[in-house]
Amino acid sequence: MRILVVEDDAGIALGLRTNLQQRGYAVDVCASLASAWAALSSEPFDLVLLDLGLADGDGGDLLLRLRQARAAAPGALPDPLTPVLIMTARDQVADRISGLNLGADDYLVKPFDLDELEARMRALLRRAAGRAHPLLVHGELVVDPAARTVLRAGEAVELAPREFALLLLLLESRGRVLSRQQLEARLYNWQDAVGSNAVEVHVHHLRRKLGEGLIQTLRGVGYFIPREDGA
Repeated sequence: MRILVVEDDAGIALGLRTNLQQRGYAVDVCASLASAWAALSSEPFDLVLLDLGLADGDGGDLLLRLRQARAAAPGALPDPLTPVLIMTARDQVADRISGLNLGADDYLVKPFDLDELEARMRALLRRAAGRAHPLLVHGELVVDPAARTVLRAGEAVELAPREFALLLLLLESRGRVLSRQQLEARLYNWQDAVGSNAVEVHVHHLRRKLGEGLIQTLRGVGYFIPREDGA
């Protein structure tokens, strides 16, 4: 999953990026409203972590602008439905009410525990995917995003971080074909060096570990995991 951190405190931004990357997320950082809007207008993000007190203005203005955006078509950017979690030192009830009324999906007061932050992130990502259950179950597979574990027919399967992220993306999008470019955009951040066959390699590894029939290829288009109803 790809996360945009909008934070102008370099120390906090670095700590968040490092910690979240270690937990398997692709993370990009913007320190200003202008750069954050440019990022949202050009790249797909699964979640935005938004500070309010930015050098060039209030993060609430970015949130309002995002929520008022009109996506011209599916996949158009910026996506006004992108989940946003406000993270700020503003701890008054009125501040929380204001942030939520502007369209934030959650509000977390600094300083916060990183485990709590990730739990809230998972809840927002789960809601955005349209599911309530914390586990992803598909046939003999049981995937726990919180514990980052995969069971196949009750047996644990070890996946590399990028393999796990790719599996989550495909499971969350069951029945929908995702192109290599779409997958790369969700798996890698701006600093990552992406090989031309990186996605193909990860798919190969997942098939070897989880079964050849799990991930299907639509030649010339992309990859998908069929829904269990066969669609």
